[in-house]
Amino acid sequence: MVSKKDIIEILRQGENSGVEFKTADVKASSIAKEIVGFANTGGGVVLVGVNDSAKIIGIENISNAEEWIANICRENVIPAISCTIEIVYFQDKNILFVKVPKGKDKPYQTNKFRFLIRIGSTNRIATQQELLRLFQESGAFHYDITAVTKTKIKDLNFYKLDSYFSKYNIDFINDTEKENLLVNTDILSENQQVTIGGLLLFGINPQKYLHNAYISFAHFKGTEISDELIDKKNIYGTIDYQVDSGLAVIKNNIKTPSVIKGLKREDTKYLYPDKVFRELLLNAVVHRNYSIHGSRIRIFMFEDRIEFISPGKLPNTVNIEKIKYGVSFARNPVILKFMENLRYIDLLGRGIPMVINEVKKINKKVVFKEIGEEFKVILYL
Repeated sequence: MVSKKDIIEILRQGENSGVEFKTADVKASSIAKEIVGFANTGGGVVLVGVNDSAKIIGIENISNAEEWIANICRENVIPAISCTIEIVYFQDKNILFVKVPKGKDKPYQTNKFRFLIRIGSTNRIATQQELLRLFQESGAFHYDITAVTKTKIKDLNFYKLDSYFSKYNIDFINDTEKENLLVNTDILSENQQVTIGGLLLFGINPQKYLHNAYISFAHFKGTEISDELIDKKNIYGTIDYQVDSGLAVIKNNIKTPSVIKGLKREDTKYLYPDKVFRELLLNAVVHRNYSIHGSRIRIFMFEDRIEFISPGKLPNTVNIEKIKYGVSFARNPVILKFMENLRYIDLLGRGIPMVINEVKKINKKVVFKEIGEEFKVILYL
């Protein structure tokens, strides 16, 4: 139940990416646009009975207001969505509090067939690329099975493929059987082009076609990105190679204070085990949104922390609190399947809880953030 304190805070914030004000004479179509925009983005709140200046105007006829909003959610929004609707008595007036969840059946549209997203304090029609991401978030479409233009079967590393399939006692007998196997495992598309997942796992040179599918590492002397640069590397290749190389780069850049005791040198400062860095690298390469062009995974190492930044917000109804308990969503199921088969991950959701547990052991902290179209993990050293 929403409190008066919550209402005061919402009014203080004003209209923004998660808040919209509407007066009582608003049309159903206008309410539907706000609900669609919020549902397609990160959710939000609509206060009905408040003007654009955050002044309480109130609603005179409140008797059927809740039913009116519920009908809009069912009839003016496609697919229908369930919102939390409450009547709140505030400053001697009735207002309507409508909480719109982050949608799990994206993309949503109005009954006028308009796909909208929330940008700042306004809604706008989603671009083709944004629609693609919305379909990905719902699980209705997986970008990692998309064919990569101009690729051919010769772009695959058959030594690695032979090694992978031999573990399942599968041999390539002839070219036809080879192609059928690669198509049926989503490494090749039906038109004989390599898929994004296939290229990232078994490509000879994935970055020839996927220019930003690599890890950029930078080590700074101080605590700011403007400080002196100690080391910088770009890590290319398949994503399993990127994880292994990324771990090696991180370990090479971390200084471990030590003292000599007797005939042995002993560390004087606890460092996280390799599995912590490995898990955060794996999360970045497996769950990043590869449909976001012009961006790449970045690892920034500072004196007091390491930041892992990956393109793409958390998908579907997954949020920061849920991932702490092992809840996940397969944005890239083909990549996930192969990385599991290559023994890099399991599908039990133990990775992030393990990281949190290791952090607690030394009274440090790890911070998870969604910033725009990126997901950031900050691990304090």
